[in-house]
Amino acid sequence: MAVDHYENFPVASLLMPRRLVPAVEAIYAFARSADDLADEGDATPEQRLAALQAYEAQLDVIAVDQPSVDPMFARLAAALRAHRLPLQPLRDLLSAFRQDVVTTRYADYGALLDYCRRSANPVGRLMLGLYEVDDEASLRDADAICTALQLINFWQDVAIDIDKGRIYLPREDLARFGVSEDDIAHGRTGPAWRALMDFQVERARALMLQGAPLATRLPGRIGWELRFIVQGGLRILDAIERVQYDVFRRRPQLKRRDWIVVAWRALRM
Repeated sequence: MAVDHYENFPVASLLMPRRLVPAVEAIYAFARSADDLADEGDATPEQRLAALQAYEAQLDVIAVDQPSVDPMFARLAAALRAHRLPLQPLRDLLSAFRQDVVTTRYADYGALLDYCRRSANPVGRLMLGLYEVDDEASLRDADAICTALQLINFWQDVAIDIDKGRIYLPREDLARFGVSEDDIAHGRTGPAWRALMDFQVERARALMLQGAPLATRLPGRIGWELRFIVQGGLRILDAIERVQYDVFRRRPQLKRRDWIVVAWRALRM
């Protein structure tokens, strides 16, 4: 599992068959660059949306089986054709990235889940497609794992996101626990904040455990890949708890010793 920037994407893992690496790298290049269009640099919102629309137009070119002059999209088209992958997950990703440009707050958990459905779940569905897995139970569990990973990333990056003007913690939960946006902006970590974050950590953990049986059902390398993804996500939640939810001063992330624990837990699943 990648644990830097695009954290819910297993990039060229040692567990992944070499034959799948070009496709994974092509999908990752698309997702990472589109994410950066929405998030990085000093472009205006209008410029970001226009750039993302240009990506959508390139997907339209792929849809009608026309060649692309852009090398990244040419590689993406080749990967989609070779593995018979659908375009809709990529369109869903673009929809989420466009939303990041215009939406900085979420009223409730349902709205946040809808965002995760488009920002994270498509990745899992594409990965299952590479392994030719498409049954409903597997898709459902993959969605749970990917949504959990997205939520974990949010809880890791509260401080980073507030600097970008975004808060992914649902407003209904802020009100319920008595945490204000000013508290977040100033990194206040009193009892109300800890109670709020404990609630969010348990919510993400429950989702991850809901999807975890997929890792033991799928055979071979994909099963082991998923075991490490699941246990890596759970270990990050442990790290958030270890710093007593003070994600403002120390971004919880996996160290070398954590990966030993992840490997042991993956073996025991």
